[in-house]
Amino acid sequence: MIVYDYHRKQRIGLPEAIFCSKKPIEAIRELIVDLSSTKDKQPVLFTHLNHNIYDSLGADCIELLDYDHISETAFLNGIYPLVPHWRVAIITAGTSDAAVAREASRTLQHLGIINVLIEDIGVAGIWRLEERIQDIVNYDVLIVIAGMDAALCSVIGGLTGKPVIGVPTSTGYGVADGGKSALYSMLTSCAAGVMVMNIDNGFGAACASARIIQGNTVER
Repeated sequence: MIVYDYHRKQRIGLPEAIFCSKKPIEAIRELIVDLSSTKDKQPVLFTHLNHNIYDSLGADCIELLDYDHISETAFLNGIYPLVPHWRVAIITAGTSDAAVAREASRTLQHLGIINVLIEDIGVAGIWRLEERIQDIVNYDVLIVIAGMDAALCSVIGGLTGKPVIGVPTSTGYGVADGGKSALYSMLTSCAAGVMVMNIDNGFGAACASARIIQGNTVER
């Protein structure tokens, strides 16, 4: 049985999300039914809901969900109202980082935060970043998603004073070691003040962005 934390949004400004990996399918089904039938229906985000679990939920549950195969996320009961004025850019080094980027984007969408994906501008073709940097610095928070050597995070961190949240991904060969090299690279970045999430944690980066946005009380 999954006990949903209904009051988390009131406590910390962020609602509970349901991490579905390794949870029993029947427990997920029960939660979907319960949360969709409550009098005060709150939007709910499901993460790591892979297609095998999703397909096994049954038609009655599937029809209640807005599901995205790339990010393996689902919305139940819609999304939260739009947060005005604030915008987040989600920047990827390569298209192989798309699943993590999409998880971050869907999480922000769930929270009502405007976001845009700026994809495939890694440092192997630095001209791609040069073409977009003037646009990038106009966003309020920057989520930088990169595997391999994850150099993009340091480069962007050295070009703007906007909050930069790095997400290392498990993309890479050999000593990339499932994203550990990218993680260590971001953690040892010489760009001062760059924040770093765990490997492939697009959800966490989106929530960190929401905390930054909610913590700024200056009317814009």
